[in-house]
Amino acid sequence: MIIKASAAVGGGVERSPRVSLTQKKKKRSCHFRKQSHFSNMETATEASQENKFATDSDGAKIQERIQKRNQERIDGVERRKEEKETRSVPEENTEYFSRTFQAELACIEELLSHCSGEDRAEVVRKLEETTTKTAQLQKFVNDSVMFLTQYELRRSQAALQKLQSSITEARDKAMPKKKFAFRARTQDTAPPVAAPPAQSGEVDGGGGASEKSPPGAATPAQSEEAPEQCGFSNREGELLTKTAEEIRQGDVLLSHLSNCRVRLFGSPSTLHLKHIDSCEILCGPVSTSVFVDHCKNSTLAFPCQQLRTHHTTDTQVYLHVTCRAIIEDCQGVSLAPFSWSYPTMDADYAVSGLDRDRNNWSQVDDFNWLAFRTPSPNWSVIPEADRKTSWDD
Repeated sequence: MIIKASAAVGGGVERSPRVSLTQKKKKRSCHFRKQSHFSNMETATEASQENKFATDSDGAKIQERIQKRNQERIDGVERRKEEKETRSVPEENTEYFSRTFQAELACIEELLSHCSGEDRAEVVRKLEETTTKTAQLQKFVNDSVMFLTQYELRRSQAALQKLQSSITEARDKAMPKKKFAFRARTQDTAPPVAAPPAQSGEVDGGGGASEKSPPGAATPAQSEEAPEQCGFSNREGELLTKTAEEIRQGDVLLSHLSNCRVRLFGSPSTLHLKHIDSCEILCGPVSTSVFVDHCKNSTLAFPCQQLRTHHTTDTQVYLHVTCRAIIEDCQGVSLAPFSWSYPTMDADYAVSGLDRDRNNWSQVDDFNWLAFRTPSPNWSVIPEADRKTSWDD
């Protein structure tokens, strides 16, 4: 307590005003609040600093993981790029494509120029090799579609079509088709009339003497005869058969047949099928090509060197082919290995010159489908469970 001496009040003592209890409580409460506030601020600061340290640590870890992942991604891209350059540069380069295509084209044309001569077996072998190389070149073009320009693609396809025409011309020239002529008819209605000796086998030699023709010699009219065209046309609902003696390695034409069953025994040179509807056609080994055009809802079976199919729908083909089969403008074509047989088939295979151990029945080039590494929807393989094994019913 502070005591002051006061001169104004005679020697009395003045005491300072007493602080009330309420004021003391207020001061104490204010002091406690200040201390509590300062304490809370310190706690919050410490917590903020701790959170900051924790956040900085987590952020550093996250940033480190992101950088590591990004680096792994970059490394993966670089690795794949190097692998692609190492593996695919020769295949996905237009300059390489053009150089390779022209070299292969020149090689095939050179081989084609030698497809002539008297040795039929050698000519057939060279034509088969030419056709095989052409199919391989077509596959090379199909596999290169993704990186070729439209100009390069059109130019290569035009060159291939020209090459195919040249192969057909060379085949026709090396193995010409037999000319068609009407067979001379024998006169069975009138009995033979006795003729003078000079008209019944004797030929006047011009000097008055006559010489006899050798027995069995053909007359001039008979020597100009050619065999009839082999095949069937405009038939419906019939069983049609040709023997090896009738075919005689000639060309066979089947056209405008509906709901017919056809059996061709022997070895034709070529086989042409045109406008076939709902038929079953089985044929022996064909030494060169089979051409199918406008065929639907049918079953075909034959061995051949080459198959060309156009405008055909919903047709099964049981095939043995030494080259790659070709389809164009077709839908619903399904294939399986050739399975028909008959007693003289081994001999007919020998006549045809086909290699029985080489069968590319499932190797098909679709000229309407150029998608890279995507199967054509226009043809398929017949499942084994659905393949026909008996042909006698």
